[in-house]
Amino acid sequence: MADCNLEIDMLIPVLLAGGTGTRLWPLSRQSRPKQFLALTGDATLLEQSLARVRRLPDLGEPLLIGSAEHRFVMAEQMRAAEMPGRVLLEPAARNTAPAVAAAALEARARHGGAAELLVMPTDHAIGDNDLFARAVAQARAGAAAGRLTLFGVTPDRPETGYGYIQAGETLAEGTRAVQRFVEKPDAERAAAYLAAGDYFWNSGMFLFTADDYLDALAEYAPEIHAAASRAHAEAEADIDFLRLDAEAFAACPSDSIDYAVMEKTERAVMVALDAGWNDLGSWSAVGRAVGADAAGNSRRGDVWLEDAENCVVHSDGRLVAALGLRDTLVVETAEAVLVADRGREQEIKGLVESLRAAGRAEATEYRKAYRPWGSYEQIAAGARFQVKHIRVTPGGRLSLQKHHHRAEHWVVVHGTARVTCDGRESLLTENQSTYIPLGAVHRLENPGKVDLDLIEVQSGSYLGEDDIVRFDDVYGRADAAPEPAATDGKESS
Repeated sequence: MADCNLEIDMLIPVLLAGGTGTRLWPLSRQSRPKQFLALTGDATLLEQSLARVRRLPDLGEPLLIGSAEHRFVMAEQMRAAEMPGRVLLEPAARNTAPAVAAAALEARARHGGAAELLVMPTDHAIGDNDLFARAVAQARAGAAAGRLTLFGVTPDRPETGYGYIQAGETLAEGTRAVQRFVEKPDAERAAAYLAAGDYFWNSGMFLFTADDYLDALAEYAPEIHAAASRAHAEAEADIDFLRLDAEAFAACPSDSIDYAVMEKTERAVMVALDAGWNDLGSWSAVGRAVGADAAGNSRRGDVWLEDAENCVVHSDGRLVAALGLRDTLVVETAEAVLVADRGREQEIKGLVESLRAAGRAEATEYRKAYRPWGSYEQIAAGARFQVKHIRVTPGGRLSLQKHHHRAEHWVVVHGTARVTCDGRESLLTENQSTYIPLGAVHRLENPGKVDLDLIEVQSGSYLGEDDIVRFDDVYGRADAAPEPAATDGKESS
């Protein structure tokens, strides 16, 4: 039971971070989706979302919901944004209605059923945070009146890629009644909606109290309510994370808030949002957010264009030079380059599926992998050898481990390394090196206050990431045990 003396007007941001963003491949991939990338500035979209809600009044700790695969990325970006919160881990993707149900149950347990939930995807951009804050204040007035509020974006073009909300009369608290929901229209209907003036894009953002949402869910989608309740009741704490019960959550029907609740309830209302919203759902959308030159070209990174019109060109590192292009997408990363007709960008998702079916790792994975202690990136590989750049953040500590099939040479290029090898401990600084023999029990730590960078050269008969026996892990990863780890390669080092 919630404590009736807890603050009842607390605003809890519920940040949805479970999407994969394959339409923005090759930059956004399953191992590092768009919400964790800096697409429109120096901060990632998640960090921008945290900064946006941080300025709101009556704020409680945010609830961030995403995949266990990305748990340490979520935690690190919350730390970087200096905004601590609770991270809920979904064992499976079940769309927004179950995810928000779990968050509502957690918010009610912590703050009472009157806690207001501001539900936001973390992979969208908003240009004007002041106007966003005003819309939130208006939506809170609706929540106080027992409404379930959507944020409808004021359209500025006849967009065929979004669902629409037709708004009705203005209600006492300043919200507008929802007259009807409309699926993605064709171009003719989208133009008519824009001209009518009472149609708004469905942003996928909501505001309501925990109790009001859970009551509506129990009424209109009882199977989701029951499964989410079991998953939350049987959840387990894992360091700073809350793991929803896998079996119960997997049994939950997959559905969105719109279909499960909002299109059925009579308490749905809408607040107009005219704050430069962009769902960043395509490379053209990213181009609009970044901005274009006089020729209609949007560029980001090291890009050189001559005689080009209406192109979106993104460089993630190397120089990209283009000559004579029209209506083209060019996206460069270290592993893959996309060149596509801009008119066919909605087919990128299918292209990624074809690459995945063909067994191409580039469809889902980066060469650079992030871990709770830092990151590693493959620099070179060949028969019986592999070279990696390893970065360990201050205080970072890899697991105590050994390998059956490979030896390793480490060369420190920046910072200080504490190395444990078969019980012997040593400190290495810049330009110093060490050798880890095959089968040696070893650990790498960063005891300093700056990043530790080192080059690792692996040699041996097998160099897969699953060649590891992990004895101890300070991050509590499930495969830490005195037996060989699972062979999926997800939790190396």
